[in-house]
Amino acid sequence: MKYIVVLGDGMADEPLSQLGGKTPLEYARTPNMDRISKLSEIGTAHTIPEGMKPGSDTANLAVLGYDPKEFYSGRSPLEALSIGVPMKDTDIAIRCNIVTISEDEVPFEEKTIIDHSSSEISTEDCAVLLREVESRLADETYQFYVGTSYRHCLIWNCGRVVELAQPHDVLGQKIGQYLPKDQALRDMMRKSYDILVNHPINEERKKRGLNPANCCWFWGAGTRPKLSSFEEKTGKKGMMVSAVDLLKGIAVGAGMGVALVEGANGGLDTNYAGKVDAAVRALTEEGYDFAYIHLEAPDEMGHQGSVEKKVRAIEYLDQRVIGPLVERMEASGEAFRLLVLPDHPTPIRIRTHTPDSVPYMLYDSARPLRHVWNYNEREAAKAGNVTAQGYKLIDRLFEESEK
Repeated sequence: MKYIVVLGDGMADEPLSQLGGKTPLEYARTPNMDRISKLSEIGTAHTIPEGMKPGSDTANLAVLGYDPKEFYSGRSPLEALSIGVPMKDTDIAIRCNIVTISEDEVPFEEKTIIDHSSSEISTEDCAVLLREVESRLADETYQFYVGTSYRHCLIWNCGRVVELAQPHDVLGQKIGQYLPKDQALRDMMRKSYDILVNHPINEERKKRGLNPANCCWFWGAGTRPKLSSFEEKTGKKGMMVSAVDLLKGIAVGAGMGVALVEGANGGLDTNYAGKVDAAVRALTEEGYDFAYIHLEAPDEMGHQGSVEKKVRAIEYLDQRVIGPLVERMEASGEAFRLLVLPDHPTPIRIRTHTPDSVPYMLYDSARPLRHVWNYNEREAAKAGNVTAQGYKLIDRLFEESEK
């Protein structure tokens, strides 16, 4: 038996008047998930423990079977693992987004945060910008490391965990009240704006109608993570397929394999076929028991507040991942169990995460069920299957098919 998770990051949402009172998941054309749902168990899972912030870090840890209250030590340290940062026990890792803030207001504190992803800037362009910041601001205490797209890392030697605002939580708001209380971090953010605002890459981006990547934003501070081995915990050899450093870092910390997929970028135009290829190859040729396919685009479109693009992201997940994945696994002759779910909701209305329960769909190719439902938030809630502690849902996936 092979085991697969397809994770549509932030895919869950609320009913929207623009969609006739349907959620994006209800409204989207998803013939593959509609077909499989009739053969599957559906239900809801609560992936965010009470009292914890609703983030992809805590939620994906839970989906992978790690209780976030036990294993979570901060978001950025997990990403640091992915990009090979040699963290010491005394280091603090901090996420360094390069974001878009408004350019007209003075003083700096009066500026507004416009875009947490700088129009989903490419890794190549953003690396040039980060290197410019690094050349002016890095020292023995603060070191910068390039990640993916707008997502990078700052290591604070002998630092401390400080409270920092998530940029996607404060879009459209003046930044003053959300800047770090730590003066050194606050000063670096202000100086990064001065360094980047007139950079040639940003001047060119504005000419092309793209948001400039004009300021570093620090958040997600934490200490070096200590995850137990996924294989020792579950008895399954696992492979992570994701464009996002956070997910790859969780996999590194858990001793899982990490697939490197060319063209996987976390956006709407990611290499879907390459992700499916990597997962199927891992399961059918490379001796892996478990594959985790992570798709970031629904979350990004939720943060952007785009109904149209979020619906499209869900349709791409169905058409370009679920459909070919199931077809190829069936053709391989391998029996498999497939779990489809979001990690958390990212409602269009508020453009950030919520801690609400998420819908899941669990399909067993060896024991297809017979139902009339479709997979979406409303019908999953009606089905009555509830996993109150989300980190236990993976146990349902790994149950033997004959049970």
